[in-house]
Amino acid sequence: MSEDAVTLLYVTCASDAEADKVAEAVVAARLAACANIIPGMRSLYWWQGKLERGSETVLILKTRASLVEAATKAVLAAHSYSVPCVIPLPIGAGGNAEYLNWLLAETNS
Repeated sequence: MSEDAVTLLYVTCASDAEADKVAEAVVAARLAACANIIPGMRSLYWWQGKLERGSETVLILKTRASLVEAATKAVLAAHSYSVPCVIPLPIGAGGNAEYLNWLLAETNS
């Protein structure tokens, strides 16, 4: 994958406020060009041997492949979970070239 390949970071947060805090830390540092905050997600998961249910907020960070490691570290530093979900989702070919060029221009190279 090219270091200029666009990548989405899928992150789950405990609340809208936390998602906003994490998003601001990452976008302000130009480790992502944009953040989408999607409230109202319900989660079902195993944690420490117990089946858990909870409400979370989805955070999608739009970045470049070369910044995934730094953006992940910034998320971990700002996040309240001991093991937060931070999953890179590479974008294949296609999409709005003007938007993708904007995204690359707005992030650290």
